[in-house]
Amino acid sequence: MDTDDLVAAARDALTDAYVPYSEYRVGAALLTADGTLYTGCNIENANYSNSLHAEEVALAEAVKNGHTEFAALAVSSGARDGVTPCGMCRQSLAEFCDESLPVHCDDDDGVATYTLGELIPNTIDRGTLGK
Repeated sequence: MDTDDLVAAARDALTDAYVPYSEYRVGAALLTADGTLYTGCNIENANYSNSLHAEEVALAEAVKNGHTEFAALAVSSGARDGVTPCGMCRQSLAEFCDESLPVHCDDDDGVATYTLGELIPNTIDRGTLGK
């Protein structure tokens, strides 16, 4: 699956977002190492700390289905503003992905691509915890 297809899947996923408070839709598309695609959208809650982010919804679905190796992630918002995963989502991704994971961020001007390591250097990992 190429970057354009991955971004298109993230755009499709954001249409299902439940965002009555912020009205800021986000979709994510996570490609597993074997080519399986999982998508997620943000799901808000009146208690913002209980809201789910698109990336974590996609990651949870993939892990629930036995996938723990990933090839790429795309993220899109309804604003097409180049949104990147937040710090919490970056750390969650780092549990399963190495720093070279490409993260494609949808923007009106195209797609900005980062590596997970660029977005979150020096993550907390098993080594940090002495495991």
